[in-house]
Amino acid sequence: MYALKNKVQLIGNLGNAPEVKTLESGKKMARFSVATSENYRNAKGEKITETQWHNLVAWGKVAEIAEKFLTKGKEVVIEGKLINRSYSNKAGNKKYITEIQVNELLLLGAKTAE
Repeated sequence: MYALKNKVQLIGNLGNAPEVKTLESGKKMARFSVATSENYRNAKGEKITETQWHNLVAWGKVAEIAEKFLTKGKEVVIEGKLINRSYSNKAGNKKYITEIQVNELLLLGAKTAE
């Protein structure tokens, strides 16, 4: 049960191609966002689609896979954990962000010719 303490699984579509950086150490980091959508009917019977955007970060081999295979709109399954961090913006204000650190990545959908 220890592995279930901080585990996130999402199926969604990429908002953009990953932004990949290679650090001085040679390790790669990829940042990208995934949209998940839920459909339901409200009290009036109208179909409602609710979309949530999730910020993701991948390191090392997972970042290399993201760089090579992920493109805007691609449907993916991700598994990872929630990370909370803070930083100071240019005005000196402290900002907080929640991201998902991706441990595993699976591409869905039909194979397309590149």
